[in-house]
Amino acid sequence: MSVNTTDQARPANPADNDGIIENVRHWLARAVIGLNLCPFAKSVYVKDQVRYVISDATRDEDVLDDLERELRLLETSDPEQIDTILLIMPHALGDFLAYNDFLYFADRLLRSLKLEGTLQIASFHPHYQFEGTEPDDIENFTNRAPYPILHLLREDSIARAAEAFPEAEDIYERNMETMRRLGHAGWLEWMAGKSDL
Repeated sequence: MSVNTTDQARPANPADNDGIIENVRHWLARAVIGLNLCPFAKSVYVKDQVRYVISDATRDEDVLDDLERELRLLETSDPEQIDTILLIMPHALGDFLAYNDFLYFADRLLRSLKLEGTLQIASFHPHYQFEGTEPDDIENFTNRAPYPILHLLREDSIARAAEAFPEAEDIYERNMETMRRLGHAGWLEWMAGKSDL
């Protein structure tokens, strides 16, 4: 099975799905890797160990069903084949506050599957907003993605990556500085591929 296969829980338009995957791959390559927002991401990206899954769910409970399926898959998959999963939700949880509330249920599901300490869930959203910031603050863009996304990661992989990058605890502050240096105009140019750092 190819790792970079798009799976759907329900029937969907393949052409639309191709565009969604393309947008997510562009964001991953340009923002997450290109700006080095996550120094751990490049390795799994170039090795094709990222699984991209589009959920056609529109209701929270259906998103949870898709999430459970992907958590179980990641738990049992060979890390050399699938090290991490991006569960993309283009039709659900578009409101950031609703998405933020949903993360409680996602974490509860992780615990109920007894996967806490084995897997973890990171969050990305088009309207991501850190506590204590204004909606348009550039710092929020470190976690902004084209669609609501749940990023499923292996704790073992995170631990190995942290050993390889001793400065891992400084990533958050460094990312904030990167975004402040870019500013909104610089971010748009960078994502459009019109500038280099």
